[in-house]
Amino acid sequence: MKERILAVDIFRGMTIVLMILVNTPGTWTYVYGPLRHAEWHGYTPTDLVFPFFLFIVGCSIVFAYKNKETTPKTYKKITLRALKLIGLGIFLGAFLIEPPFVKPFAEIRFPGVLQRIGVVFFIAAILFLNLDWKKLIAVTATLLVGYWLLMILVPVEGVASTLERAPNNLANWLDVKVFGTHNYKPDYDPEGFLSTLPAVASSLLGIFTGLILISRQPKKATILFGIGGSFLLIGYLWNLVFPINKALWTSSFVLVTAGWANIVLALIYYITDVKKLQFGSIFRYAGANAIILYFLSSFIAKIFGQIKMNNEQSFHGWLFTTIYEQPFLSGQMSSLLYGLSVVAFYCLLAYVLYKKKIFIKV
Repeated sequence: MKERILAVDIFRGMTIVLMILVNTPGTWTYVYGPLRHAEWHGYTPTDLVFPFFLFIVGCSIVFAYKNKETTPKTYKKITLRALKLIGLGIFLGAFLIEPPFVKPFAEIRFPGVLQRIGVVFFIAAILFLNLDWKKLIAVTATLLVGYWLLMILVPVEGVASTLERAPNNLANWLDVKVFGTHNYKPDYDPEGFLSTLPAVASSLLGIFTGLILISRQPKKATILFGIGGSFLLIGYLWNLVFPINKALWTSSFVLVTAGWANIVLALIYYITDVKKLQFGSIFRYAGANAIILYFLSSFIAKIFGQIKMNNEQSFHGWLFTTIYEQPFLSGQMSSLLYGLSVVAFYCLLAYVLYKKKIFIKV
């Protein structure tokens, strides 16, 4: 099946555009609530973005490896791609614009968004190549249930486990033990070690959706709506004992976000692939170069944040206060307009790359 499924490209592009938007406000002081992450338990629309991307990574694995060519060449390709993603992520965490151009080793963050994408892609792709769908379901269930049991039953240095942000939270404790000073925060990392296990499940759930999309099943949109609704129901029930939490990537969070992902993808699929209506072309362009757009947006944002103007204000801060911060605009609106301008730039870049048939694969 060489024909691409348009809905998947649009969904991927929409996700990467939202990732750029929520990562580049004019100022973190003023951000609308839906564009912030939840403080701890619960979720906002922003908390859906990263799991959506891991979900679509799973879908893409199906399209790329559906013939299950378990050859050394295939494994080499998967490994190299994963290592490139991890390497780009560590580069973003270590880069400085001034000599020695690299942060002191103790300050370099090892986990990160691209690192997690690389690790999850590697594990999910290897599993897909070697297991049938029934075994993949068993692995997914084991990851989700096993993670839940670990988090609630395993004591931390003799103290009963907690799901709060505390020293006896198993995921937080392990992050500090494994990564030390290389964490996002001194006491935890949202892309940490143990929480990568359920993050793999997010991608595996995307694989099941990908299998449905390439199947001969009629009414695929209806099936995806039903699956999405079922995941939401189970996720919200699980939330009663294992709260929805992005920082911990809880099992309930995996199911709720996969539920929404299936529903959104089903809607896009119905519009574009069933009804053949024109929709979301700009997102399709962004989806064709998703990783490189995300990397460039993060890299340039780091540069803008590190360049100092004459008053020691960052170039990013100078742009925001000079152009976007106006007396007739609220702080939140000014910050949002800055972010939308950044998004518009990368959407334009995506359009140019697409029209010139430049597709940069990582």
